[in-house]
Amino acid sequence: MLFFGKYRYLCFTKNRKRLTHMYERKLPVDLECPLRLTMSLINSKWKSCILDELRHRALRPSELHRIFPEATPRVLDLQLKELVEDGLVRKTIYAELPPRSEYAITPLGETLIPIIDAMIEWGTRNAELFERKYGKRDPADRTE
Repeated sequence: MLFFGKYRYLCFTKNRKRLTHMYERKLPVDLECPLRLTMSLINSKWKSCILDELRHRALRPSELHRIFPEATPRVLDLQLKELVEDGLVRKTIYAELPPRSEYAITPLGETLIPIIDAMIEWGTRNAELFERKYGKRDPADRTE
Protein backbone atom coordinates (compact mmCIF):
# COMPACT_ATOMS: atom_id res chain seq x y z
CA MET A 1 0.00 0.00 0.00
CA LEU A 2 1.37 3.41 -0.97
CA PHE A 3 0.52 6.77 0.56
CA PHE A 4 0.57 9.97 -1.49
CA GLY A 5 -0.92 13.08 0.07
CA LYS A 6 -4.33 12.34 1.51
CA TYR A 7 -4.90 9.18 -0.56
CA ARG A 8 -4.02 5.57 0.04
CA TYR A 9 -3.24 3.68 -3.15
CA LEU A 10 -3.86 -0.03 -3.44
CA CYS A 11 -1.57 -1.48 -6.08
CA PHE A 12 -2.13 -4.84 -7.66
CA THR A 13 -1.36 -6.61 -10.89
CA LYS A 14 -3.91 -8.21 -13.13
CA ASN A 15 -2.74 -11.18 -15.21
CA ARG A 16 0.85 -10.08 -14.45
CA LYS A 17 0.68 -7.73 -17.43
CA ARG A 18 -1.01 -4.60 -16.22
CA LEU A 19 -0.45 -2.64 -13.04
CA THR A 20 -3.63 -1.00 -11.86
CA HIS A 21 -3.84 1.73 -9.23
CA MET A 22 -7.00 2.21 -7.26
CA TYR A 23 -7.31 4.75 -4.53
CA GLU A 24 -9.48 5.38 -1.55
CA ARG A 25 -9.65 8.34 0.76
CA LYS A 26 -7.17 7.96 3.59
CA LEU A 27 -9.26 10.09 5.93
CA PRO A 28 -13.00 9.48 6.05
CA VAL A 29 -15.34 12.38 5.34
CA ASP A 30 -16.34 14.04 8.62
CA LEU A 31 -20.14 14.14 8.59
CA GLU A 32 -20.30 15.65 12.09
CA CYS A 33 -18.83 19.02 11.06
CA PRO A 34 -20.59 20.79 8.16
CA LEU A 35 -17.51 22.93 7.42
CA ARG A 36 -15.18 19.91 7.21
CA LEU A 37 -17.73 18.06 5.07
CA THR A 38 -17.91 20.95 2.60
CA MET A 39 -14.15 21.42 2.58
CA SER A 40 -13.56 17.71 1.99
CA LEU A 41 -15.69 17.94 -1.15
CA ILE A 42 -14.03 21.01 -2.70
CA ASN A 43 -10.70 21.30 -0.88
CA SER A 44 -8.12 20.55 -3.51
CA LYS A 45 -6.10 22.62 -5.91
CA TRP A 46 -8.46 21.95 -8.82
CA LYS A 47 -11.96 20.89 -7.68
CA SER A 48 -13.32 24.41 -7.16
CA CYS A 49 -11.78 25.51 -10.46
CA ILE A 50 -13.30 22.54 -12.28
CA LEU A 51 -16.75 23.25 -10.82
CA ASP A 52 -16.38 26.91 -11.77
CA GLU A 53 -15.68 25.97 -15.40
CA LEU A 54 -18.44 23.34 -15.57
CA ARG A 55 -21.05 25.84 -14.39
CA HIS A 56 -21.07 27.29 -17.92
CA ARG A 57 -21.22 24.12 -20.02
CA ALA A 58 -20.28 20.46 -20.16
CA LEU A 59 -16.63 19.91 -21.05
CA ARG A 60 -14.54 17.06 -22.37
CA PRO A 61 -11.44 16.01 -20.41
CA SER A 62 -9.16 17.40 -23.12
CA GLU A 63 -10.88 20.79 -22.85
CA LEU A 64 -10.30 20.84 -19.10
CA HIS A 65 -6.64 19.94 -19.67
CA ARG A 66 -6.32 22.93 -22.01
CA ILE A 67 -8.04 25.24 -19.51
CA PHE A 68 -5.71 24.09 -16.70
CA PRO A 69 -2.34 23.42 -18.36
CA GLU A 70 -0.53 23.58 -14.99
CA ALA A 71 -2.39 20.46 -13.83
CA THR A 72 -1.25 17.10 -15.08
CA PRO A 73 -3.90 15.06 -16.89
CA ARG A 74 -3.63 12.38 -14.20
CA VAL A 75 -4.35 14.85 -11.40
CA LEU A 76 -7.32 16.34 -13.25
CA ASP A 77 -8.66 12.86 -13.97
CA LEU A 78 -8.42 11.94 -10.27
CA GLN A 79 -10.17 15.16 -9.27
CA LEU A 80 -12.94 14.55 -11.83
CA LYS A 81 -13.36 10.98 -10.60
CA GLU A 82 -13.82 12.21 -7.02
CA LEU A 83 -16.29 14.89 -8.10
CA VAL A 84 -18.30 12.22 -9.95
CA GLU A 85 -18.17 9.86 -6.94
CA ASP A 86 -19.38 12.68 -4.67
CA GLY A 87 -22.30 13.42 -7.02
CA LEU A 88 -21.14 16.97 -7.82
CA VAL A 89 -20.32 16.20 -11.46
CA ARG A 90 -21.89 13.81 -13.96
CA LYS A 91 -19.82 11.92 -16.53
CA THR A 92 -21.51 11.04 -19.82
CA ILE A 93 -19.86 8.51 -22.10
CA TYR A 94 -21.05 8.55 -25.70
CA ALA A 95 -21.14 5.27 -27.64
CA GLU A 96 -19.31 6.46 -30.72
CA LEU A 97 -15.94 6.03 -32.36
CA PRO A 98 -13.65 7.44 -31.24
CA PRO A 99 -15.08 7.25 -27.71
CA ARG A 100 -16.10 10.59 -26.25
CA SER A 101 -16.95 11.60 -22.70
CA GLU A 102 -18.14 14.86 -21.16
CA TYR A 103 -18.39 16.16 -17.64
CA ALA A 104 -21.26 18.36 -16.49
CA ILE A 105 -22.15 19.87 -13.14
CA THR A 106 -25.08 18.25 -11.32
CA PRO A 107 -27.82 20.09 -9.42
CA LEU A 108 -25.97 19.19 -6.20
CA GLY A 109 -22.76 20.64 -7.63
CA GLU A 110 -24.63 23.82 -8.60
CA THR A 111 -25.45 24.38 -4.94
CA LEU A 112 -21.71 24.96 -4.36
CA ILE A 113 -21.51 27.75 -6.97
CA PRO A 114 -22.48 30.53 -4.48
CA ILE A 115 -19.65 29.34 -2.20
CA ILE A 116 -17.19 29.36 -5.11
CA ASP A 117 -18.44 32.82 -6.16
CA ALA A 118 -17.85 34.09 -2.61
CA MET A 119 -14.31 32.66 -2.70
CA ILE A 120 -13.65 34.36 -6.06
CA GLU A 121 -15.02 37.67 -4.76
CA TRP A 122 -12.92 37.45 -1.58
CA GLY A 123 -9.78 36.64 -3.59
CA THR A 124 -10.40 39.51 -6.01
CA ARG A 125 -11.04 41.96 -3.18
CA ASN A 126 -8.00 40.91 -1.13
CA ALA A 127 -5.41 39.99 -3.79
CA GLU A 128 -3.47 43.22 -3.25
CA LEU A 129 -2.91 42.35 0.42
CA PHE A 130 -0.96 39.26 -0.63
CA GLU A 131 1.07 40.76 -3.47
CA ARG A 132 4.07 41.45 -1.25
CA LYS A 133 4.17 37.85 -0.05
CA TYR A 134 3.41 36.05 -3.32
CA GLY A 135 4.42 38.63 -5.92
CA LYS A 136 2.36 40.71 -8.31
CA ARG A 137 -0.10 38.64 -10.30
CA ASP A 138 -0.04 38.95 -14.07
CA PRO A 139 -3.56 38.89 -15.58
CA ALA A 140 -2.02 37.45 -18.77
CA ASP A 141 -1.10 34.30 -16.82
CA ARG A 142 -4.76 33.58 -16.08
CA THR A 143 -6.26 31.20 -18.64
CA GLU A 144 -9.87 32.12 -19.31
